[in-house]
Amino acid sequence: MRSNFRWNGRAASDAPYQIAELARVHQDVSPTPRNAMDSCRRLVFATAFALTATNAIAERIAGANYSAPVERYGHFALGRPHEYARVTATTDAGRRLTFELPENEVFEDLTPRLVRLVASEPEEILAIVSSRDSGSRLMMLRLRAGSLEISAQSPPIGTPMRWLNPVGVADLDGDGRAEIAAVITPHIGGTLKVYRRQGGVLLEISALAGFSNHVYRTQELALSLPFPVAGKTRLLVPDSTRLQLRIVGLENDRLVETGRCQLLSPVTGATRVISPSEISLDLLSGRKLIVPNDCPK
Repeated sequence: MRSNFRWNGRAASDAPYQIAELARVHQDVSPTPRNAMDSCRRLVFATAFALTATNAIAERIAGANYSAPVERYGHFALGRPHEYARVTATTDAGRRLTFELPENEVFEDLTPRLVRLVASEPEEILAIVSSRDSGSRLMMLRLRAGSLEISAQSPPIGTPMRWLNPVGVADLDGDGRAEIAAVITPHIGGTLKVYRRQGGVLLEISALAGFSNHVYRTQELALSLPFPVAGKTRLLVPDSTRLQLRIVGLENDRLVETGRCQLLSPVTGATRVISPSEISLDLLSGRKLIVPNDCPK
């Protein structure tokens, strides 16, 4: 991987040539006191260290996938074989890094999500982890010191064989930091929850009952999404019957319904963005176009 750092028009990967040039230029000048020579050597080594550090810091997660399907949990909310023991990340430097769960846990998920909670921070992995003792939780993994490590987790649901489905990651209150929204137990009276990272914890900020964004044993996870409505980011999530689309905002750290659209038949497939003001819903009866701003309050 080549760094964006440049010195005299050259990339950081050309550092050996730059360091040699600096030493040669110093030797070509008139005789210098010993302490000045020592200062030059320190400058050369400090520059080499800084360039190496720049390359290391710049390495980021570029992609990720699950591997090693297992049967040790056996819930299969997404159908077989979608319970995995391992996630593998590929960095933009071409390295492959793995993170493996203990024997009592699985990734009960289709694809790891690459997300940023703050625009200036590197992307991290957001995954669904299920435990034999406590059901599902959200887990974030970051690249640190050349390996994958857990950076934050939500509390587990607390009951085995209970699952959750993320809605999305978006700045819901306009403070510059993204929240994570998910529907807990979408198959049995789902609750929409919003989490905010505080240190190593994804802390629940607010919850609202009566949602479902997944059909049991199917592989479609995108029945809901964040979307701009009237200048604010809202969560578009089907109700528990999937016969209504609920529009929900985060106001003063409370989830508040701001609109609702009636549907002709249940949502069974993906919700897609068509334009900055329009979405499409895959219903049992076919595709439906909706302008969320027109949904009554």
